[in-house]
Amino acid sequence: MNQDDPKTLVSTDWLATHLKDPDLRILDASWFLPGSDRDAKAEYDAAHIPGARFFDIDDVSDNRSDLPHMVPPVEKFMSRLRAMGVGDGHQVVVYDSQGLFSAARVWWLFKLMGQNDIAVLDGGLPKWQAEGRETEDLPPVIRDRHMTVRRQNQLVKDVTQVSAAAKLQDTEILDARAAIRFRGEAPEPRPGLRAGHIPGSKNVPYTTLLNEDGTMKAPAELRAVFEAAGVDLGKPAITSCGSGVTAAILNLALTVIGKDDHSLYDGSWSEWGQFPTLPVATGEH
Repeated sequence: MNQDDPKTLVSTDWLATHLKDPDLRILDASWFLPGSDRDAKAEYDAAHIPGARFFDIDDVSDNRSDLPHMVPPVEKFMSRLRAMGVGDGHQVVVYDSQGLFSAARVWWLFKLMGQNDIAVLDGGLPKWQAEGRETEDLPPVIRDRHMTVRRQNQLVKDVTQVSAAAKLQDTEILDARAAIRFRGEAPEPRPGLRAGHIPGSKNVPYTTLLNEDGTMKAPAELRAVFEAAGVDLGKPAITSCGSGVTAAILNLALTVIGKDDHSLYDGSWSEWGQFPTLPVATGEH
């Protein structure tokens, strides 16, 4: 059991205790891979944790980019969050409907925007519902709240920076995708992408960091998972995945074990896998 930390992970017990706090804001950041035949907004409308607002990862993004849900411009982030009634002085808890899948992306996005009072609900909606806790289908009452954003550029990397890191080998590049995608043995969910991984990167499938119930493993176990994957925790880390969503689970886990020199490759494989000029490795290494 992880200790409740309002800056990383909180338990369903913690959330239930604080549910009526006036400065608590809950976000449902459920999101599904293309082709999953699930509609996150419809599921939110049918049942969500009381007071939760729906955070649409595809909408709160940079629509000028051809890549999926890239980091939005600061102004867009501020205006979207204001419309959700989330701002300065709020403690935010974000969850998703798969346990721990897309919520960490929103946690990371808040950190990138200089907002630290945000935690992921450990085990998410499935754990909340399994414990028989209440949900509702009512829209939340929204009151505007200004948000001050101070973008932390060191938390995000672009393709040029990742390419340089791969060449220099001074940074661990961690890939959160399933092993068969990392090795190049399974097709990518997005068409037109090559199969394989960034040369020199290490495979830490995000599922290896989670317990059966979708909660995150304890810090000592997380550390062991990274070490078993050959990760040198003494080096800075860049996380990657298919499109920058599950990579953030690795960033969350690294933060939980007390490591703070890590960033996320926003374009991830959706970007790297489409450029014929970038090298691709297959197999285990």
